[in-house]
Amino acid sequence: MANRRLSMRKIKEVLRLHQEIGLSERQIAKSCDISRSTVKEYLHRAQRAGLNWPLPSDLDDAQLENLLFPLIQPIAPEKSGMPPLDYLYQGEHFGDVDSYGALCLKRSPMTTASFS
Repeated sequence: MANRRLSMRKIKEVLRLHQEIGLSERQIAKSCDISRSTVKEYLHRAQRAGLNWPLPSDLDDAQLENLLFPLIQPIAPEKSGMPPLDYLYQGEHFGDVDSYGALCLKRSPMTTASFS
């Protein structure tokens, strides 16, 4: 189960404690009563978004959230799903068709060298 997101107030406090006061991740986690991994994640997100403290005065909570948690773009239909079947049937990894009509994978020959 995914954890709930911190409030924007707490996220801003994490950024302030790290960038203005210079506290370590461990100290911030203790001060804000959150895990160190959560502190690390939010600091990483802020770094990726190019955020520094103090935050710009015209940046509201919704904009900050969009910078820290960008929406994931859906995968284009042509890039998702199965590859074309002719691609799957190419190559040397398939062997014969079995009695049910299914393709069988080729097995590499076993030698005594395989076990040493």
